[in-house]
Amino acid sequence: MSLLTDLINLNLSDCTEKIIAEYIWVGGSGMDIRSKARTLSGPVSDPSQLPRWNYDGSSTGQAPGQDSEVILYPQAIYRDPFRRGNDILVMCDCYTPQGEPIPTNKRHNAAKIFSNPAVAAEETWFGIEQEYTLLRKDVKWPLGWPIGGFPGPQGPYYCSAGADKAFGRDIVDAHYKACLYAGIDISGINGEVMPGQWEFQVGPCVGISAGDQLWVARYILERITEIAGVVLSFDPKPIQGDWNGAGAHTNYSTKSMRSNGGYEVIKEAIQKLGLRHKEHIAAYGEGNERRLTGRHETADINTFVWGVANRGASIRVGRDTEKSGKGYFEDRRPASNMDPYVVTSMIAETTILWNSA
Repeated sequence: MSLLTDLINLNLSDCTEKIIAEYIWVGGSGMDIRSKARTLSGPVSDPSQLPRWNYDGSSTGQAPGQDSEVILYPQAIYRDPFRRGNDILVMCDCYTPQGEPIPTNKRHNAAKIFSNPAVAAEETWFGIEQEYTLLRKDVKWPLGWPIGGFPGPQGPYYCSAGADKAFGRDIVDAHYKACLYAGIDISGINGEVMPGQWEFQVGPCVGISAGDQLWVARYILERITEIAGVVLSFDPKPIQGDWNGAGAHTNYSTKSMRSNGGYEVIKEAIQKLGLRHKEHIAAYGEGNERRLTGRHETADINTFVWGVANRGASIRVGRDTEKSGKGYFEDRRPASNMDPYVVTSMIAETTILWNSA
């Protein structure tokens, strides 16, 4: 076993200029993360230097068997925390051989929105709070819970310490450091209200990079839980009953919101989001109706309400923002399994480009 570890940890830069690039993409379900590796002749610093690559889309639910080739377009590069050295992780999106984005490529449309001059001028900042649940592999039951049973009621677990309250911290801390190594703008972690549930935050990130970084952070977490023999769940309500669900609260601001008088811009943006509430909910993740019940720090899925410091609202504005008259707001509606390309670009489109008249 030590020999295997030694081989995994070989430093390739001691003997070759060649590097390994792990190409990552989103699979056919919209939540499955796929990847494969290839050898490159030397270090790469920009995605434009990377070759496009094909894969079998019929095996990922993204193409028919008789025309199965899908092309990966490299879009963003991060350091590889698993192989280290000069090796890299490459976030890609997916196209037909004719150059058309395939239906599950949500990045393409998001990039168009973020490259709109009106959106680019506003320098949109996003901070995404990704909640997730760790499950035992064989029984698919939360880590730290008695098998087939339940722990004590919620209350002691949020931001807790102790073997009877915090379950899976080694995975969480490994992920935190791996993301920092990779170059992800991960800004923090914490234990969540339900035992076995955790959160990491990515941001602030500008525009399309928020989606790229969250997907790569998810990929890194999938790899770490794979090593640990634990199942990673992004289900928005993994356990029914009196237990918190899992969301992906999305914090957002524009240049105008961060400037003097920005609070009025924030209120106008929230009004627009309210007018398109149903459209946003439809795009904010599968199974979200099980989470957005009006209980457990959520607003009812059919109701749009905003408030200052109100964690039972659809949109929460912080006290600091209200006091300073500028800042950001938090969209609390997205589910933990949302696509960050869809959510971030839709928020930008609604608040900047959409005309309610």
